[in-house]
Amino acid sequence: MPYPDPFYPIVDSVEWVARLTRLGVGTIQLRAKNLDDAQSLQIVTDALAVTRGTPTKLVVNDYWRAAIVAGAKHLHLGQEDLVNADLKAIRDAGLTLGISTHDDEELATALAARPDYVALGPIFPTTLKSMRFAPQGIAKITEWKKRVGTIPLVAIGGIKFEHAPEIFAAGADSIAVVSDVTQNADPDARVKQWLGYHVEAA
Repeated sequence: MPYPDPFYPIVDSVEWVARLTRLGVGTIQLRAKNLDDAQSLQIVTDALAVTRGTPTKLVVNDYWRAAIVAGAKHLHLGQEDLVNADLKAIRDAGLTLGISTHDDEELATALAARPDYVALGPIFPTTLKSMRFAPQGIAKITEWKKRVGTIPLVAIGGIKFEHAPEIFAAGADSIAVVSDVTQNADPDARVKQWLGYHVEAA
C-alpha cells in the first residue's frame, strides 16, 4: 500500500478514526487541537488501539511526543510544530514524517527535514480555519511536484470528490480532505465514493 494513500481523510476524534477504519480507509490523520500532554497521549493511544490489527495507518498530527510514547508509526507536522519538534527523536523512534507547506520558504524548510511526504495547501478556499495564505490553485500542484520529485505530494484545502481527477492530473499523489467527509450529509457513502475512485483509476 502506498503512503500516504491517495485518499487521505483528516479527522479530530477517535470516533471518526473508528468509523473510517471500519470503512477500509488506508491512511487517516488524527488532528485534535489544543490538548495537553495527558490528553494528547490518551487520544493517540485510543486511536492506535482502534486501528491495531487493521490495514489502516494512523497519522498523528502535531503531538510528536505522544506519538513516540504511544508507539505510533506516522507523524504530520505543520511549520509551527516543526520549529519545536525534536527531529532526531522522531526519526530514532522510526516515525515517518509529513510536513505542511504553503509557500517557497516553507517548502525549503520542509525539504531540509527530509520528509516522507509534503502537503501543499490550501488548493481552494477553505472555511475550516483562518488561513494566512491565499488559495494555491491547481497549477501550483504541478510546480510543487516538479520541485519535490519522488517525494509524495499531498494536496489539501477545500477539495471535494468532484475535484479529484484534475488534482491527480496536476501531479498530486494524494488528496487530504476534511469537510468533504466530516460535513457531508452521508459521510460513509462519500468515503466509499473516494475509495471506489481509486479502484477505478488504478
